[in-house]
Amino acid sequence: MFLVRRLPSRSFVAQRTFSTTAITRMSTDKSDAQKNITKWASTDGHFRRQVSSFRDVIEKGGKYEPEKGRYHVFVSYACPWAHRVLITRVLLKLEDVIGLSVVSPRMGNLGWPFAAADEFPGADSDPIQNSNHMRDLYFKADPEYSGRFTVPIVWDKKNSTIVNNESSEIIRFLNTAFRDLAEPVDIDIYPEPLRKEIDDFHSWVYDTVNNGVYKCGFATTQEAYESAAGPLFASLDRLEKMIEGKTYFIGDRLTEADIRLYTTIVRFDPVYHGHFKCNVKSIRHDYPNINRWMKNLYWNEPAFKTTTNFEHIKTHYYWSHTQINPTRIVPVGPHPNIESL
Repeated sequence: MFLVRRLPSRSFVAQRTFSTTAITRMSTDKSDAQKNITKWASTDGHFRRQVSSFRDVIEKGGKYEPEKGRYHVFVSYACPWAHRVLITRVLLKLEDVIGLSVVSPRMGNLGWPFAAADEFPGADSDPIQNSNHMRDLYFKADPEYSGRFTVPIVWDKKNSTIVNNESSEIIRFLNTAFRDLAEPVDIDIYPEPLRKEIDDFHSWVYDTVNNGVYKCGFATTQEAYESAAGPLFASLDRLEKMIEGKTYFIGDRLTEADIRLYTTIVRFDPVYHGHFKCNVKSIRHDYPNINRWMKNLYWNEPAFKTTTNFEHIKTHYYWSHTQINPTRIVPVGPHPNIESL
C-alpha cells in the first residue's frame, strides 16, 4: 500500500533499564507522534495516517526465511488492521507455525500495554521480550524509532527485530510463505486471476471506508469531518449495490477484499456510528446487503467469529480516545453487537 521504507529518525538521549529483557525508554527528544500519542489530527483538523516503517517480507530465499516457530505476531483484538492478520492466520491454519500475543485494549499515554502493565481479560504477556508495552519492542528493533507504536507487528525471534508492521503486506506474505509448513488449506486470499480486481477495490475502499471512519472520528474541524463523511457513505452506498445477490465482493470466493472490509464493517455499528460520528446510516438498518454479507462471514466462517472480540473493540475506542470520550464510559449497546442470520 505504501512505498516508504523508514520514517525519519530523530536524535535520542536514551536510558535503558533492563528487567530480564524488558526495556524502558526515556528520551529528551521524542518525536511529536510519541509525545502526543493520543493526538491524531494534524493542525488543519484532518486525520492523516502514519506510513508504516518496517516493510520487510518473509519469503523463500529472502532475508527472512519461512521457518516454523521463528516468527511471532503481536496484535490487538480491538484494532481493525491487526484483525486482518488474526483472521488470515486462522484461515490459513498457521496457529502452530506463528505465535500470537494480544495486547490490552486500554491504550494510554505509553501506547498498547501487555498484561504485565494492564491485566485486562484476554490480554497476554509478551513471551519474547517480557515487555510492558508495544513501544518496548519498537525500541528494541530500532533504538531511534520515531513513529507511533502500532499493531500488528511480525517479530523475528532469531534476530530480535520487527519484520513488518503493515497489515496489508503481512496478510499477503502469510498467504504464500508458510504453505509448506502448515496444514494444507484450499484457500488463496489473493488469487492471481483476481489480483487486479482486488487491487482496484482496495484503491477506493481503503481511503474512503477503512481509513474514512478514522478521518471522520479524529477530525477536529467541521470541514475536515464533512469532507470525510460524504465519501464514506457514498462508498458504503456503492458497496451495498456491489454485494447484492453475492456472497463475496470479488469473484465467487473469499479473498483479502472481504477480510479487509469486514474488519471495518463489523466495528461500524458498535463503535464508528456513535463514537466516530458516522451516523448518517447504520449497517443493520440501512445496508441490508452489506449486513447479510457481514453476518455470513461472522456466523459461517470460524476465522471471523473467533477473532472478533466486541469487549476489546468497544473498550479500546471508548476508553482510549479521551479527546473524543473524556469520561471513558463504554456504551452497553447496540444489542446485539451483531445480528443473527
